[in-house]
Amino acid sequence: MTSTLPVPDVAPVDPPADLGALPRSRRSAFLRGRADDAPWVRPALLALLALTGVLYIWGLGASGWGNAFYSAAVQAGSESWKAFFYGSSDAANSITVDKTPASLWIMALSVRLFGLSSWSILVPQALLGVATAGLLFGTVRRWYGPAAGLIAGAVSALTPVAVLMFRFNNPDALLVLLMVAGAYATVRAVENGSTRWLVLAGTFVGLGFLTKMLQALLVVPAYALAYLIAGPPRLGRRIGQLLLAGLALVVSAGWYLATVELVPASMRPYIGGSQNNSLLELTLGYNGLGRLNGNETGSVGGGGGNGGGGWGETGLLRMFDTAQGGQISWLLPAALIVLVAGLVLTLRAARTDRLRAGLVLWGTWLLGTGLIFSFMQGIFHAYYTVALAPAVGAVVGMGAMLLWRARRNPFASLALAAAIGVTAWWSWHMLGWSPEFLPWLRWVVLAGGVVAALAVPASVRLPRIAPAGAGLALAVALAGPAAYAVQTASEPHTGSIPSAGPVVQGGGLGPGGGRGGMRDGAPGGRPPGGTAPGGTAPGGTAPGGTAPGGTAPGGTAPGGTAPGGTAPGAPSPGGAAPQDGGPRGGGMGGLLNAATVSDELKTLLDADADRYTWVAAAVGSQNASGYQLATQDPVMAIGGFNGSDPSPTLAQFQRYVAEKKIHYFVGGGSGGRGGSNSSSQIAEWVAANYTAETVGGVTLYDLTAP
Repeated sequence: MTSTLPVPDVAPVDPPADLGALPRSRRSAFLRGRADDAPWVRPALLALLALTGVLYIWGLGASGWGNAFYSAAVQAGSESWKAFFYGSSDAANSITVDKTPASLWIMALSVRLFGLSSWSILVPQALLGVATAGLLFGTVRRWYGPAAGLIAGAVSALTPVAVLMFRFNNPDALLVLLMVAGAYATVRAVENGSTRWLVLAGTFVGLGFLTKMLQALLVVPAYALAYLIAGPPRLGRRIGQLLLAGLALVVSAGWYLATVELVPASMRPYIGGSQNNSLLELTLGYNGLGRLNGNETGSVGGGGGNGGGGWGETGLLRMFDTAQGGQISWLLPAALIVLVAGLVLTLRAARTDRLRAGLVLWGTWLLGTGLIFSFMQGIFHAYYTVALAPAVGAVVGMGAMLLWRARRNPFASLALAAAIGVTAWWSWHMLGWSPEFLPWLRWVVLAGGVVAALAVPASVRLPRIAPAGAGLALAVALAGPAAYAVQTASEPHTGSIPSAGPVVQGGGLGPGGGRGGMRDGAPGGRPPGGTAPGGTAPGGTAPGGTAPGGTAPGGTAPGGTAPGGTAPGAPSPGGAAPQDGGPRGGGMGGLLNAATVSDELKTLLDADADRYTWVAAAVGSQNASGYQLATQDPVMAIGGFNGSDPSPTLAQFQRYVAEKKIHYFVGGGSGGRGGSNSSSQIAEWVAANYTAETVGGVTLYDLTAP
């Protein structure tokens, strides 16, 4: 069977630099869009982008510093170009974050332009999300038409985990945009056999490596398979072009890797996350094979190669359990159904058929990345699944339009009705995980889904009901994720393990446990996002001196000593606790959230700050980030993110102290699982040689007064 869907070949109208300066006729042409577009297409696209922008930006400052680990590195990069290049945690360049720094570069440039605040850090992330929705629309519409593109963009933009991560400052926002950009370049290459576009696709993957290392490579099989199957040139030339694209990938990523490896260790910061001060080791180990097999030296906990271990059970149904289900899986069953049905319908099409090529491209992305996430035994967080959002959106948009236009075929009609019905049932099921969250919505979705599913075959004999049936199906499909999306955007999110949507209970389809009433790595009783009651001032502190991401005044600063003798490293009252099914042990409470800094402590750290290279040192990058963001002065993160990197060694730390480079040491905190014990050695040496004092609930040692 061959497809009959039209393939638009009219070049898109680029937006002018100054719309207001155009004559009225040209402004009208811009708003109308392509000459062959229906009148509704361009207004619908502009509405999609505008609503996505509102959803991603509204109330963004309530999240404060978001993930303070990255915000501190952004602050450092805005002060020092060396810290900018390496992605250092502090402007004095003691250690880097445990990722390549491309996403930090964008945020640091924003801070240099607009000053340090939560808005200057988080708004660029939101704009990346708007760009992703627009680019996904443009990619899908080239072969499947504007309606499919709009569905793809809307599904992706409303995916709860996408709303979460495009309102947050982790590297995932830029990574997803670059992955979609690579897919767009692949589509253009398939259209005309262009080597230039294929090389550009490889370059986007290389830039993705500079953003989040090997995760960017998960889409390479999708790009390669789509071009290998559907590229116009002969097989030998297609293979040669793919090799050139691979070379572009290596060059665009390898220059940075080679530069960092070749610079003497004494001239650059320590590579955070590695045990041997090597970016190559970080790439292949902690952020590479270790994520797959669970053997991650220096981790805060994790799999250990045993069925996912502390990171949840692995298996085919992992994406459907309570930890991941509400984040990504709303339309995942529908995507799988329409993908299979679409491939069946295009099975006998010509080799270069673009409709099948689109399904191969996005379907391989969806299946390949989904299977890796389902079976990886190392560190895994639910927010990683944002990498699936564009693929789910694209497959749903393409498959829905393909089956809808072929609905006179009984197989297509049945498959589309099944996708709608299963989506309604799965939304009804997941909404039941949160009984107090819009309890009426699940029944409306279920009833609407039944009607919409029946309308598909009925519309063949009753064409007049087709528009209403299609609209109802779209509303049913988007109702659940849209509700989660709005709820996610309405609450602040901080710390290292954010999650979208309301607190969930019960279990999913798979054997793995979910969040079990926990939010953002904290018990469900704590305000989502970890913000103290009363809210957090954008970029500043909450009333009474509570720093973004911290605890209420009088609480315990992570890594400090709680009033009344709480042991260092233990979760303090109101502090962070591991997710259910998430990492456990290794001082998690003090390593996943930024420290609270009281006004008294900030004043003390600010005193004579310009006399020292580091105003303080603290175990763990999250601990250090709270003090650094409060003072905007360098704070040494001993041991990196997990407190388990050998940076600095005890001898190096003693030399820094002797040279009067560090003013204070913040007591408490502990290293991760395995790795170096340098942080423990340093803490013991400081406690044995310096006098402890308590300032604002935090144990402090003045290293200038033995």
